Amino acid sequence: MVKRCHFLKCYCFGVLVLAVLGYFYILEIKKSPLLNPKQRIQGHATKIFIPFRGQDGVSPNTALSAASNTSNVLSQPDRTTTLKPRTPQQSTITAVVIQPGLQTPTAPGVSYEKYLVEYPHKYHFLINEPQKCEQEKPFVVLIVPVAPHNRPDRDTIRSTWGSERLVHGKEVRLFFLLGSSNVKAEPLQQQLLQESKEHRDLIQSSFKDCYNNLTIKTMVMMEWLKSFCSGASYAMKIDSDMFLNVPNLVYMLLEAPRTNYMTGLVVYGSAVLRDPSSKWYLPVDLYPEERYPPYALGLGYVLSLDLPERFIGASRHVKALYIEDVYLGLCMQYLGILPSNPPSGTHFNVFPVAYSRCAFSNIVATTLLSNMNLMWLWKDFTRPGPHCLFKPDDA
Repeated sequence: MVKRCHFLKCYCFGVLVLAVLGYFYILEIKKSPLLNPKQRIQGHATKIFIPFRGQDGVSPNTALSAASNTSNVLSQPDRTTTLKPRTPQQSTITAVVIQPGLQTPTAPGVSYEKYLVEYPHKYHFLINEPQKCEQEKPFVVLIVPVAPHNRPDRDTIRSTWGSERLVHGKEVRLFFLLGSSNVKAEPLQQQLLQESKEHRDLIQSSFKDCYNNLTIKTMVMMEWLKSFCSGASYAMKIDSDMFLNVPNLVYMLLEAPRTNYMTGLVVYGSAVLRDPSSKWYLPVDLYPEERYPPYALGLGYVLSLDLPERFIGASRHVKALYIEDVYLGLCMQYLGILPSNPPSGTHFNVFPVAYSRCAFSNIVATTLLSNMNLMWLWKDFTRPGPHCLFKPDDA
């Protein structure tokens, strides 16, 4: 009996210790911004993934160019404004909403120029494919944002997953989205014009192509989809440092909604980063909420083709932050639409999946290790034979 009492005392003490430790652990989680995947990416020990690495080749600290036409720039947001939900399943939402004629309160010595971009604005296309999409009416359009000088990246994608044209009986088309460059601008532009004649897959707009203008790049993509590709059913924006399993993408979309649909690696409750040293920092006065609304990470997301026009409309009310995927989440919030989770939690991967033919046959998209040769990978992945080998007793 004495031994039993001693055991019960030890057991109760152990439970109490675990409860106290659990309480303080929960407190630390609540104080920590670990729910922001961008901070996890930025602090990842192996540095295997840098968002938009293949898009611009420009340091994320590149400052925005000064607005050349201030009459086309909407006034700054006044404060976070509560909106009524526009779908029955969604609770009250908040967004950074533009109040025409009002200015953002700015702390002494603080400038918001590097966190906001010049959009809406009348950008024009320097290179375009205005008929291709409407004439061929693809089921899904793949759009890869890439820097003007990154011809090797474009050629690699054209020779690998971007080469797929007819998948599960559905037409797939590839386009590359570029801005303008100040580096050897005239010779480079001539090279781009020649490349366009060869491949008919370049879309170039007049905005400056740099890291902090990714939101502009994204919204120009929406404008192009609305104006020149309304006949397609879906579009996917995907970074150039990704592997895309096009058959799995098409198969997923065969069962997807045709309207109000956006999916990818959806993040919920992501903490706003307040560390000024972070490349995704936002000051409290500009965005006072502690967490972002749900949004799909910018490495690769899919949307139904009714959404580009709605995003453009929302951009007249939601100020354009420089973090492009967060900005689309704010526009979705304003519209009262929630992004959808993909059918499988392993379909979209922000950290590289270790390559094997079997593993890559079960995903839609993944970031690649920086030392991974996509040409070799594609040759191995597409060689004849089953992707996954099973033992007889596993069948």
